[in-house]
Amino acid sequence: MQSYTIGQAARLLGVSSDTARRWADAGRVATHRDEAGRRLVDGRDLAAFSVELAKAGGGEEGASYTSVRNAFPGIVTAVKLGDVAAQVEIQAGPHRLVSLLTREAVEELGLEVGMEATARVKSTNVHIDRA
Repeated sequence: MQSYTIGQAARLLGVSSDTARRWADAGRVATHRDEAGRRLVDGRDLAAFSVELAKAGGGEEGASYTSVRNAFPGIVTAVKLGDVAAQVEIQAGPHRLVSLLTREAVEELGLEVGMEATARVKSTNVHIDRA
């Protein structure tokens, strides 16, 4: 499973590194240390926390969220596979994006809960890029 540094987690949650660090210190999100001593957040834990945070409306006060070229980097929070089609949910800061795509595309990208991905929006279409 992929793990994220505090800085990467902060970027995916749409908050400052200091805020993410305070949340980890307070036990709101579990961390562990790697062999170099860096604090890491497990991808599944980060995915669950990002959904909880979005439901609570917990972004930084006054933070402005914009997309450059309609790209929303975030973390995969759900993957539902059907026989032919699939549904992928991404939490990008306070934004929850859902994309319907083929099962084959999900498998080729290797998308799973807890991994970093970018949703790209053009008109009413949402495309997913694996980070």
